[in-house]
Amino acid sequence: MDREISPPPIKRRKLGQSVPVDPTHLPPSMVPTPASPNTMRIFSWNINGITPFLQKSITSFFPKSSGPNSKNDSVPRASLRSFLHRHHWPSILLIQEVKIAHKDARTQDAVRTAINPSTTSTDNGPTYDAHFTLPNDPFNARGPRGSGKVYGVCSILRRSLSQRYTVNVRTVDWDAEGRVSVVELTNGEEKLAIFNIYAVNGTDNPYRDPTTGRVCGTRHDRKRAFHALLASECKRLEEQGWEVLLGGDMNVAPDARDGWPKLRTFPQAHVLNRSDFREKFLSGMGDGKEQKAAGFNGMDVWREMHRDERRYTYYSRGREWGTSCDRVDYFVTGRGAWERGLIKHCGILNSEAERGPSDHVPIWVDVAHPSTEKERS
Repeated sequence: MDREISPPPIKRRKLGQSVPVDPTHLPPSMVPTPASPNTMRIFSWNINGITPFLQKSITSFFPKSSGPNSKNDSVPRASLRSFLHRHHWPSILLIQEVKIAHKDARTQDAVRTAINPSTTSTDNGPTYDAHFTLPNDPFNARGPRGSGKVYGVCSILRRSLSQRYTVNVRTVDWDAEGRVSVVELTNGEEKLAIFNIYAVNGTDNPYRDPTTGRVCGTRHDRKRAFHALLASECKRLEEQGWEVLLGGDMNVAPDARDGWPKLRTFPQAHVLNRSDFREKFLSGMGDGKEQKAAGFNGMDVWREMHRDERRYTYYSRGREWGTSCDRVDYFVTGRGAWERGLIKHCGILNSEAERGPSDHVPIWVDVAHPSTEKERS
C-alpha cells in the first residue's frame, strides 16, 4: 500500500453490526507444514521496502510485545533467504512494494544474492531466480525526491520449476508503475498464469498521463481503470485456455468481515472502489448465477475456504498491534481453476513476528500442479 496515503483513518464510520472478534486476541496462524509434492506453495507479501532484507542482521524492526501473540524467543530475521528456509522452500514468493528504482541494477543483484545460498555457507537449499517489474513512470512514480524508489514488484521462483514447466515471466504494456508481473507456467496443454499484483491505492491525488504529464483524473480514477485493465487481461487469458490466479496487495478490503474495528467507508470514493473491485473480480462468488460478463468472475480464495473467519493482513505500524487492520492481501482464482480443485489450501500468517519490518503479513496458497490433477482424474 502506498505509505504516504494508505493507513486507514482514525475514525471509521459504522457499517452495521460490530465485529465479534478482537484481533488483538486472535491466536496467530501457524506456519504451515511443507507442501505436498503434488502441489506448489505460493507466498505473497507486501514487504514495504527491500532495504531491511538486504542488511546482514536486523532485529530492531521486530518490536517486543507482551500481548497474547508475542513470540519474542523466535523472532525471525529480516532475511529473504531465512524466510524461504523457514517456510519450507516455497515454489514461488511474490513480493510487492520493493521500492527499487528501475535503473538500480546493484540493488536488483543484491536481491538475487539474498535469495540464494552464499558460497561460504553450508546451506544446501534450492536456488531461486528473481524477476522484477519496476516503475518507469516519470510522472506517477517519482518516489522521494524523484528517486524512483517507489512501488515495484518482484516474483521469486524456484529454479526447479523449470523441470516441470516452461516458465515465462512478463509484465503488461498498460502498467508503468511497476504493479503487475505475470508468471506463466506451461506443461503441454496445461497453462497457468500467476499474477503478482500491487494494486493502485485510491486517493484524491492527481493521476497524470504517463507520456505527457497532463492531469487526467485522480488516483481513485486510475484505481478503477487499473481494475478494468487487469480484469480484461485475466479474461483474455482464460479465453486462450489459461487457468488464472492473482495474488498480492489488492488495496481493497472486500467486505465488512475484512476491516477492524470497522470497514473503511469514508470518503465515498472508497465505497465506489470496493464495489468496482467486487464487480470486476469477485462476481464468481455466491450461488454461481452471476453474469460472467460482469468481470473476471473470480473467487476470493480465503473467503471461500474460511467463510466468516476474520483475519487481517495490513497492520499499521503507527498503531498498537491489532487495533486497526484490514484484509487487503489475498488470492483470487478463476472459476475454472476453482471448480477443477486446483486450489488446495491457503493461510494468513497474522503475527507481529511474521510482519517483520513491513506493515503487512505474508499470505500463502497451495496449488495443485495442473498436470498432476489431470492424471488423477
